[in-house]
Amino acid sequence: MGRRSTVRPDATRRRASTNRRMDGIMELARQLPLTRQVLADQLETATPARMEFVDRWMNAEIESREASKRARLLRQAGFPAAKELDGYDWENVRMPADWRRSGLESLGFLDGPEDVVMFGPPGTGKTHLAIALGREACRRGVAVRFFTAAGLVMRLLRAGAEGKLDKELQAIGKARLLVIDELGYVPIDEEGSGLLFQVVTNAYEAQSIIYTTNIEFSGWGRVFGDPNMAAAIIDRTVHHGRMIRFEGESYRRTHALMQ
Repeated sequence: MGRRSTVRPDATRRRASTNRRMDGIMELARQLPLTRQVLADQLETATPARMEFVDRWMNAEIESREASKRARLLRQAGFPAAKELDGYDWENVRMPADWRRSGLESLGFLDGPEDVVMFGPPGTGKTHLAIALGREACRRGVAVRFFTAAGLVMRLLRAGAEGKLDKELQAIGKARLLVIDELGYVPIDEEGSGLLFQVVTNAYEAQSIIYTTNIEFSGWGRVFGDPNMAAAIIDRTVHHGRMIRFEGESYRRTHALMQ
């Protein structure tokens, strides 16, 4: 008669559990710059306690790197304030008929990529929402750059004067989301319009842009000082974009100390 197996069911279960843990640790290793064969050799003889340690260490390392990346993206974005979605007042925000608030908060427009135009009077929450969405994108690992329209133009003009325009445009092009705030608050001359047009053209179907503005499309020609330039920018924005309208009184005015 053949010898009966001496392996007990509980031992088999422990071995299966150990194998699953080894597989989990090796999957983590794919995200880290380790020599996987060396790790595999070590895990072959590792005790469950040692594998538990390696598992905790790798998860801690990944969480640390992700936190560092989020902090770096938030710092590089250049947000002027730490505005968030939590507690944001949506009462005066009018979404397009074919789009819901959840589509904005989920950042689904980045997948298109699509543009968002936030239009309304000053002080109605456009910049707050644009910053909050940008910060949420950073926390999800998305590279974002925030500019006022005037600040962006001045930055590009300065880069051009220093012979660094191509480098600056390349850096801006690395962001997945651009926020261009206060479009229309300051007129842009012909040279500035051309530079801004270059940013928009480079972003077309490659990056998402959030604009905040108090000027309807019909008035963008006055902003850019060139109706043809404005028409070209509007054409690209409308093709893959949506407009969100903001209504109501200025928050700053209704909460001002000087009445």
